[in-house]
Amino acid sequence: MADFLSKKNGEKKEIFDRLKDIVILIRHIRNSINKIQNPSMKVDIFISCCVDQFSPKTAFNLIRLLNNLGVETVYNSRQTCCGQVLYKTGDKKGAEQLGTNFISLFQNQPYIVGCSASCVTYIKSYFEELFSDNLTQTWKTIADKIYDITDFIVNVLKVERLNVSFPHKVVFMDNCTAIRQYKIVNEPRILLKNVRGIQLLKMPEEGICCGYGGMFSQHFEPISSALAKRKIENALSVGAEYIVSTDTACLLHLQSYIDKHKLPIECIHIVDVLAGD
Repeated sequence: MADFLSKKNGEKKEIFDRLKDIVILIRHIRNSINKIQNPSMKVDIFISCCVDQFSPKTAFNLIRLLNNLGVETVYNSRQTCCGQVLYKTGDKKGAEQLGTNFISLFQNQPYIVGCSASCVTYIKSYFEELFSDNLTQTWKTIADKIYDITDFIVNVLKVERLNVSFPHKVVFMDNCTAIRQYKIVNEPRILLKNVRGIQLLKMPEEGICCGYGGMFSQHFEPISSALAKRKIENALSVGAEYIVSTDTACLLHLQSYIDKHKLPIECIHIVDVLAGD
């Protein structure tokens, strides 16, 4: 308690906000479980590190979104990082350990659904290299049944229109690895176009990276910031109020630049839009 009282007001507010998010998440999970009477299917949900630590609201909106579609969600509290950061910084042994843990935890349900396009893409694309000599068949099973939420809604549930509204001008920002390796292009746009009141605008230079790139943003900060500036200016140039994406890390990167420069635009995860939050 003494340590808490000694903290500055801003730090106290941050702690309270985090605790409030956790309480809301727990309450929502409990309520959502009670709501599903006759689920059409049951899925494991995968919550990435960034969502868990920085945007828990998106996690419970993922649950709410799936529950509203008649899907029962199962959250394994023992899940950890998928290992993407370790893999992409050269620690393949550490990535293999985390990947092995991931595989062991997600074998019960026919589908795994996540709301971090880059992490889902990593699991689909890079586990093959990590487990080419062992766990091969198990890896293939995991890779085949893990889906980004937009892919799952459109191509598994065969749903393209949700009963939600978002009366704002938005641009959609692709995640680099998701668009190049997972090939998620049309699914998010299909869902956004069918949201009531939304104006989905085409952003100039859609294919240019936002500048995050994991540790790239740490090692090459000037380039990373310049790319963020360019992406945000492109969104502003068409009158967008929101930048929407399937990846929390990219959105956090852009939002930090927006906050620093006090720009008239916000970032929001597509799950938060589709859940009607």
